[in-house]
Amino acid sequence: MKQLPLPISPEPVRSFDNFIGQGNLQAVEQLRLWRQGAAVPIYLWGARGCGKTHLLRAAVTAHQARGQVCAWFDALDPTPWLLPDDCALVAVDNVERLDAAHQASAFALFELAKAQGAQWLAAGAAPPVDLPLREDLRTRLGWGHVFALAMPLEHEVRAALRREADRRGIFLGDEVMAYLLTRFARDLASLMALLDQLDHYAMATQRTVTVPLLKQMLRESEAA
Repeated sequence: MKQLPLPISPEPVRSFDNFIGQGNLQAVEQLRLWRQGAAVPIYLWGARGCGKTHLLRAAVTAHQARGQVCAWFDALDPTPWLLPDDCALVAVDNVERLDAAHQASAFALFELAKAQGAQWLAAGAAPPVDLPLREDLRTRLGWGHVFALAMPLEHEVRAALRREADRRGIFLGDEVMAYLLTRFARDLASLMALLDQLDHYAMATQRTVTVPLLKQMLRESEAA
């Protein structure tokens, strides 16, 4: 599979309504109900591209739409991690990448969030028991609801790409779609970034989106 450095436009707002993945409806429904109930921790896990970050962002969006304060942390964010005043939701992404210092910050943050009644939502690449983390943090990540997310099915990926292409005013023919899905990993986030690059390249060259245009763009990206 090709891996390309892609210029990515500002991401669209992530919501429960635009989440792709019918196999994950139980997790989505729990998040919809959970935002209205008690502060029970939720942990999402699965392979890259299954939608973990999307659902974390969607939960943050839902809380912020009601005027609530949220805190977002990622394994690459510098420590210390501080909890904002009146925080209603703490979201932590990529927990499998937490080093020793970040694990200490995440543990302290979890305890503080629990004490203040803030909801806790985290995501990682493996179930809690298999995470390479300190035992007390692994235990806390598995305290509440744990959902294994399935990858989107091919027809869902196709439909999402076509919707985004239509939104951009791009005609994405079957030949181009087939090339994208057979030459690249079916990671929806990466495919959307590739579509974004292709859109900009087509506008710059004033050409329609075709497989020859896509190949030319890829050659120039590899040579850059």
